[in-house]
Amino acid sequence: MKQCRKWTVLALCAALYAGAASAGEVGTMAKADALRAEPFSDAKTLKAFAAGEKLDILLKQGGWYKVKSGKLSGWVRMLSVSKGDAKKGTSTASGLLALSSGRAGTGKVVATTGVRGLNDEELKAAKFDEAELKRAEANASSKADAAKFAKQGKLVARPFDYLPEVK
Repeated sequence: MKQCRKWTVLALCAALYAGAASAGEVGTMAKADALRAEPFSDAKTLKAFAAGEKLDILLKQGGWYKVKSGKLSGWVRMLSVSKGDAKKGTSTASGLLALSSGRAGTGKVVATTGVRGLNDEELKAAKFDEAELKRAEANASSKADAAKFAKQGKLVARPFDYLPEVK
């Protein structure tokens, strides 16, 4: 029991640290986007941001930043924000914007989920690892298991199309 409590405290501290790691940073809108009430694409829009607009980054959650602009706070897509104070004519956002559109300059569609934070060398050195893929697939849950878990945690349902079963 004592061991369980120790791990719970460590997990809570790690979660708090991860959320606080982005807190207090200045950001600049790399492209026009909406400030949302919740970190979801279909959440209520609170304000429309223009490219170049300044904001304060409060928290990171998934692919979203919780930000403050003036008296408003809400959520904006991570790929729409450049950390720091962007200077005119020196924007490095074009690469991120290309990734968020699904195109990376080659005209070929690319997958971008999970690549934020990896550098060019790491991406070029990446190799297919069937064993790791099988390990990841072993963690998959059925729709029924996910629904049971959500009900136990009193989570709010959001529509989501599941991938077809692998045969």
